Amino acid sequence: MTVDNVTLIGMPGSGKSTVGVLLAKALGYGFLDTDLVLQQQEDALLQEIIDRHGVPYFLEAEEKAICSVSCHHHVIAPGGSVVCREGAILHLKAMGPVIYLRVPLEELKTRIHNMDSRGIALEPGQTLEDILTIRAPLYEQYADYVVDAVPGQPLARSVAQVLELLDRRM
Repeated sequence: MTVDNVTLIGMPGSGKSTVGVLLAKALGYGFLDTDLVLQQQEDALLQEIIDRHGVPYFLEAEEKAICSVSCHHHVIAPGGSVVCREGAILHLKAMGPVIYLRVPLEELKTRIHNMDSRGIALEPGQTLEDILTIRAPLYEQYADYVVDAVPGQPLARSVAQVLELLDRRM
């Protein structure tokens, strides 16, 4: 089985980075977290970018960082807000299949304990539920495949589900 790149999208806390590393190992690919690219380009942590410049600036900087990525045989884990800027998600889609790791709100709430410092693109007053309501249709729209995370399911199961989807694609 070979695809050029695989991108995992989903909400903060959906397991993109953890599943991504395990998937990269299983495929023999590299792993790229685009949040790290953004932090290097901006010379600041995600939360610092949001606090200093606001969410619109953050989303523009994120799009620029993602559009600067060029790689082969990688699993890519962008920030959860990648779908908020069409240029960013379309760049990733052009590089290979996009898989949405869909996680129920209640499970996300149990996974995320650092909303104020994690670097989540939230406007003042917005909740995790608010951004899920906005982003879920976009994740669905841009995903080539959807993997539903079952609460309590080992992450290895999500990796196996992604591998099965990619295998069927070939």
